[in-house]
Amino acid sequence: MADSKREIERKYEATDATRLPDLSRVAGVSAVDHLGVSELDAVYYDTEDLRLAADSLTLRRRTGGTDAGWHLKLPVATGVRDEIRAPLSDTLPPELAALIRSRVRDAPVVPVVRLRSARDVHHLTGPDGALLAEVSVDRVRAERLRGGSARTTRTAWTEIEAELADDGDPAFLDAVERRLRKAGVRPSASPSKLARALAETGPKRKPAGEGSRPRTAGDHVLAYVRHQITAIVALDPAVRRGLPDSVHRMRVATRRLRSAFRTHRKILDPTVTGPVAEELKWLAAELGTDRDQEVLDGRLRARLEELPHTLVLGPVRGRLRIWSVAGRTGSRLRTAAVLDGSRYLTLLGTLDALLAEPPLLAAAAKPPGKALPRAVHKDHRRLAHRIAHALELPPGPERDIALHEARKAAKRARYAAEAARPALGKPARKSVQRLKAVQGVLGDHQDSVVAREALRALAVQAQLSGEPSFTWGLLYGREERTAAARERELPGVWAAAARAEIRAARES
Repeated sequence: MADSKREIERKYEATDATRLPDLSRVAGVSAVDHLGVSELDAVYYDTEDLRLAADSLTLRRRTGGTDAGWHLKLPVATGVRDEIRAPLSDTLPPELAALIRSRVRDAPVVPVVRLRSARDVHHLTGPDGALLAEVSVDRVRAERLRGGSARTTRTAWTEIEAELADDGDPAFLDAVERRLRKAGVRPSASPSKLARALAETGPKRKPAGEGSRPRTAGDHVLAYVRHQITAIVALDPAVRRGLPDSVHRMRVATRRLRSAFRTHRKILDPTVTGPVAEELKWLAAELGTDRDQEVLDGRLRARLEELPHTLVLGPVRGRLRIWSVAGRTGSRLRTAAVLDGSRYLTLLGTLDALLAEPPLLAAAAKPPGKALPRAVHKDHRRLAHRIAHALELPPGPERDIALHEARKAAKRARYAAEAARPALGKPARKSVQRLKAVQGVLGDHQDSVVAREALRALAVQAQLSGEPSFTWGLLYGREERTAAARERELPGVWAAAARAEIRAARES
């Protein structure tokens, strides 16, 4: 069974002659305990074309030390990674294989580098004896197992590694670094041992994100498309792990990508992107099962907590908890099945192919200042029509449906403005802000519609079980008032967005 921990560490250049300074003089350190030298032997795995390394992921099987086993490290921020661990075995554990599937697809994972390290470990402890950080001097010998260059397949170096203790304050590493720098030690240029081994035993790799600056309308649209595809792939492990907000962010990326295809039909050939958009629609809907349940759970719990205790009659919280657990369990199992399915992996392959050979049309060669504003204004006009239509309808289910359609149009208009922002600057940025406000009002209205449907179902269940349904009815009424308030608010928010759009049109 795999477990995980947040790893916060820093690496520093060293030589065989390097000696650690007196780290007991670091603020907060009461003692430095020397644990001696341990021998570590790690084999790093990747695809032949190093897909994991390209995204700064590391997968290794390590023996020796106190944490022998399989380790998968996922980047979080500079110097911060989530390490997923599984027990030592001869083959890659299925739970780790699932977390790298969006990167490797059907490609085999093979040994690429072997690192053997002599690790001289020191523990920095505080006044209460609690561990603050581990500082080690590592003497590393690296051997390239696959894809080495004619230059060399072996290299060696010495480095210092400072790793923060679990739940420690990252500022403590700043204090450690100041002491190291004072002794002449400098930060390493490589983010990881694997990155250094690959750099020193293989051909020079192009840095991630390196490329020419977008110039044409097609360049800007493709940059936006590439960003969304990267987000979908990168968020896959987080969704599988059930991390907060990961499903929402992945779903938003699919929607942005689909909107880009629909908005920029004169730049990207719709005969190519159309079928891809349909698959993205499918994926967003599948992800929505989990995300919608998550949002609804949070909304109903918050509304219940707002009520005075005297108005909560019957086992309301217990029923809501049971309903919530049942809904989330089923939706998460469904999401996991989707991500493990062949249809999803085929979609990822299709997206790769689209980036490899972009289906650009003639308009893609135009300057972004001309082509992109037209697309943004067209989506804005579409939104204007839908809002006007919805507000003309009397309150009721038909208006609710129309407002939901307006909400989807607001998202599309906002995403179009986001895609144009790098090229158009301030006008697009202001348009995004105003459209976000419109989307927020319409989104709260739709959430209220969905919440009322759930509250009615819960009231029926309570009544059939002989429980009071008063509280459910009260919450239903409050959601009705919320929806009505959002409908009254919409004209003013939309007017502000329309004014921003007019100004943007003039400036562009």
